[in-house]
Amino acid sequence: MKAEYTDIRQHILDQGKAIITRKGFAGVGLNEILTAAAVPKGSFYHYFKSKELFGEALLADYVAQYLVHMDGLLGQAGKPAAQCLMAYWDSWFSDATESAHSCNCRCLVVKLSSEVADMSEPMRVALRDGTDHIIARLAVAIEHGVADGSLPVVQNAAQTAQTLYQLWLGAAMLTKLRREPSALNSAWHATLDLLHLAPASYPLRG
Repeated sequence: MKAEYTDIRQHILDQGKAIITRKGFAGVGLNEILTAAAVPKGSFYHYFKSKELFGEALLADYVAQYLVHMDGLLGQAGKPAAQCLMAYWDSWFSDATESAHSCNCRCLVVKLSSEVADMSEPMRVALRDGTDHIIARLAVAIEHGVADGSLPVVQNAAQTAQTLYQLWLGAAMLTKLRREPSALNSAWHATLDLLHLAPASYPLRG
């Protein structure tokens, strides 16, 4: 029964995320989620007592999966930390470029931060805590880069990580508006400048 419970709950979350990344949270009704997941209303309320609690669980699940994705990029065996860090930023091009062309956005932080901040305190806190975890991982990656010599000395890794994440988050939002990657290109060059990395060693993707 436990496996069945987990599978059904995750299925509802996965189907809901696919719709909400396209339409936003407020623009999606419960019936649309139920239809996509092919589950009755009673099953939904068995796992989530309200749409808001569903949204909170959705964001927590998204952040957990995103952190696994981050760990895979930032912890690549045999590669210097600076290279892993730039591989992580490079992954933003794939996500944001796809979003620009399809009017979707797989990054729920970009998609929902403005929408839910004033709508739901639990969802706002879930997103805030999620971004705090992301920034913390970036700070550790920067520290590893200093330790392995692939990055120069950074006085405050946490502050640098926060600056970089804010830079890229803003660039992703602008990319969604402009539907072209110039903001991400600028973020790439600014990141190299901030980390004192040679542009020739990290060419912008063509």
